[in-house]
Amino acid sequence: MMLKLAGVAAWFFFITFGIVSAEDPYRFFNWNITYGNIYPLGVAQQGILINGQFPGPEIYSVTNDNLIINVHNSLPEPFLLSWNGIQQRRNSYQDGVSGTTCPIPPGKNFTYTLQVKDQIGSFFYFPSLAFHKAAGGFGGIKILSRPRIPVPFPEPAGDYTILIGDWYKTNHTQLKARLDGGHRLPSPDAILINGRGPNATSFTIEQGKTYRLRISNVGLQSTLNFRIQGHKMKLVEVEGTHTVQTTYSELDIHVGQSYSVLITADQTAKDYFIAVSNRFTKRVITTTATLHYSNSNSPVSGPIPGGPTTQIDWSLKQARSIRTNLTASGPRPNPQGSYHYGLVNITRTIKLESYAAQVDGKQRYAINSVSYVPTETPLKLADYFKIGGVFRVGSISDNPTSKKVYLDTAVMGADFRAFIEVVFQNHENIVQSLHIDGYAFWVVGMDGGVWTPASRNQYNLRDAVSRSTTQVYPKSWTAIYIALDNVGMWNVRTEFWARQYLGQQFYLRVYSPVGSIRDEYPIPKNALLCGKAAGRETRPL
Repeated sequence: MMLKLAGVAAWFFFITFGIVSAEDPYRFFNWNITYGNIYPLGVAQQGILINGQFPGPEIYSVTNDNLIINVHNSLPEPFLLSWNGIQQRRNSYQDGVSGTTCPIPPGKNFTYTLQVKDQIGSFFYFPSLAFHKAAGGFGGIKILSRPRIPVPFPEPAGDYTILIGDWYKTNHTQLKARLDGGHRLPSPDAILINGRGPNATSFTIEQGKTYRLRISNVGLQSTLNFRIQGHKMKLVEVEGTHTVQTTYSELDIHVGQSYSVLITADQTAKDYFIAVSNRFTKRVITTTATLHYSNSNSPVSGPIPGGPTTQIDWSLKQARSIRTNLTASGPRPNPQGSYHYGLVNITRTIKLESYAAQVDGKQRYAINSVSYVPTETPLKLADYFKIGGVFRVGSISDNPTSKKVYLDTAVMGADFRAFIEVVFQNHENIVQSLHIDGYAFWVVGMDGGVWTPASRNQYNLRDAVSRSTTQVYPKSWTAIYIALDNVGMWNVRTEFWARQYLGQQFYLRVYSPVGSIRDEYPIPKNALLCGKAAGRETRPL
C-alpha cells in the first residue's frame, strides 16, 4: 500500500520524525511482514512475504522523495529491513542493520523515514537479521530523475525490475542453525528470477521499441551471468551512476550489485530465452525466463545461450570497461564529471584483508583478523546516548595484522570530510563482493596479485564508476576512493551472506565533533530502544 501526502500532513511528519522536508514530495507505504508458503521451485517452502508478495513490492520514487515506510512485523521473531545502496544522508539511524537500528519486535511496527536525497538509479531492499534473506523479504527500489534533469537516453517504452539470485530449497532456519553450529553451507540449489524458477517468468515487449531492465543480484553468494538470446544490452546505469553506454552480449553481476541496461526489440517476432547462470563454480546452475514479443506466435526455441563459467580474465576485462559518463547529469543538472576525484589529495589509506578461520572449533570469517560480533545495543544508539562498554572505536586496524582471527565488535573511526583510499585485498580462491552503506565510492583500480603503492600507477583517476558494491577477484585486489561526506555509523560488509553472518563485516564511524543538524539529523522521535538503550528518552518533540 502506498499513499502520497502533502501540506499539513508533511509538516506533521517533519516535526514528529525530524527528517522529511516539506518542500520535497513524499510517499507512504504500509507493509505487513508474514511467513507464508512460496513455490519458487514448484514445491512449497516457507518464505517471507510483504503484503502477501514474494518478492516484496517495488518501491517507486523520484530523486529527493521522502519515503515513509511503516513495517508491521507479524513474524514470531525480531525483524529488520535494510536498503542496499540508499545512502541515508545524515541519517544512519534508518539504515536497518543491527549496528544502527533496534529490531522490530514480534507483533510490533516501526516506521522508517528515508529520503532518497541526491540519488537516482536501481537498488533493492532486503531483511538484514537472522539469515532471513534466504527466505525472501527482498524487493526492488527504483529512483527516477526529476522531470527537469536530463537523462542521457530517450525515455524507454517500459521499465522492468529483474531480481536474480541463488536459492536454497532448505528452510532458512535450518541454514541459520548450520551456521550457528560453526559449519559452512553447501552450494545453493537453484537460481531464481523474480522469485521463480526455470521458465516461470516472462517479460512482454513490443517490436521496434526499447526497454529498460533494472537487474539486481539479491542472492546469497553467487556471481551471476545475465544474457538474452539474440539481443544485445546497452549498459546505462550502475547503482546510481549513468555509465558510458557500452554494449554487451552478457553481464557478470556480482552478489549485491545492480545494473540498468537498454534492450531493443529489433529481432524476429517470437519468444527468446533470458538466461542466468552462476560463475566461478565447478557446478554450473542455469535458469531461464522468457522475453516475449507481443506479436509472437512462436515459443522459445533453440539452445539456451551459453555464458562464461570460470574465466576470471573475461570478467575483469568487463569490469574495467564500466566507466562513468562524465557529461551526463546525475541526480542534479551538473555533469557527473564535475567532481574531479582524481585531483583530491588522499588523507588516509586503509587496507582490508578477508580471512576464513576456525575460532573455538567453529567456522568464522574476518576482516583484518577481527570477526564481528553484534551487540544487543545498536552501536549508533550507544554512541548517541554515550553508553560505555558496547564498542570501542579503533577495535579494528587500518591494516592487516599478524594476529590469529578473534571475535570482537569491530568499529573503525574516520573523520567527516576526509578523502580516503581503501584497498580490498583478497588472498582467497573465491570472488568477494564488498559493500559500504551510506556511500557511493569510485572503483579506481583492480588487478591480480598483491596491492603495493606502485599499483596506484594503473588507477583510473578520470572516469571510474561510482557505486556502493564492488567485486574483488581471487588472489587479487580492488582499490576505491571515498569522500567521507556522510556522518553516521556505516556497515562495511561482504555480500556473501553466510560470511557476513559469521563475522566478515565491521562498522565505519564517520564522526563530526560539531553536533550540528547540518551534519547529522537527530535521533528519530520514534526510534526503537533496546539493549542498554532501553528506557531512555529519544528527544523532546
